[in-house]
Amino acid sequence: MKSWQKYVAEVFGTFVLVGVGTGAILGIGGAGEPVIMGVALAFGLALAAALFTVGDVSGGHFNPAVTLAMFLDRRIGFSDAGAYVVSQLLGAFLASGFLALVLSRQDVAATATVVAPSLGSAEGVLAEAVFTMILAFSILVISARKPPAAYLGIGATLAAVMMLGIPFTGASLNPARSFAPALVGDAWDGFWVFVVGPLAGGVAAWVLYKLIVQGDTDFGDDLEEIRDSTVT
Repeated sequence: MKSWQKYVAEVFGTFVLVGVGTGAILGIGGAGEPVIMGVALAFGLALAAALFTVGDVSGGHFNPAVTLAMFLDRRIGFSDAGAYVVSQLLGAFLASGFLALVLSRQDVAATATVVAPSLGSAEGVLAEAVFTMILAFSILVISARKPPAAYLGIGATLAAVMMLGIPFTGASLNPARSFAPALVGDAWDGFWVFVVGPLAGGVAAWVLYKLIVQGDTDFGDDLEEIRDSTVT
């Protein structure tokens, strides 16, 4: 597999995830539980579709937080991880740009993730971290075992977590998903929450994976290998 194929796959998969998911927000409209369920299912099914189509090419990250977790678990190298993140940001930007061309930048701004008024920024970061941790942990476990319904399981996990998280933070769980509407719609309010929270969740997911699945409580050798991989 050539490196450029993996990067293009990440562009395509993230385009599908962000385009279908945020498009559903605009298509469904309104508010309330049925809309939350519909948007969550749209994101979950979009992720499953992206995984089924190009997941075997790139590993199907489509999310910088997932790429971070995979890098920490040494399933992807440092240079590839950086290229994956750039590819994901590009795919998300193309998705929001497409929606802006078809509709308007104001419509795209309406798909930006925001923390609920009842929560502060700190609570938003914590919520995004926990939601992302659940998703990234499931991806680390499922992708390692590769059961027949692996991709459906990952998509279902995203949908389930989003049903819980949408009322609180919009359930981004993905810096690329929040970056694109913020850039295209010029809606940067609280954007940092959706970078710090998901990335922290990716780290926490890796820690849990090492502890629960691998039974590894000594992180010294892991951290040394990670450090070495960033300087070679």
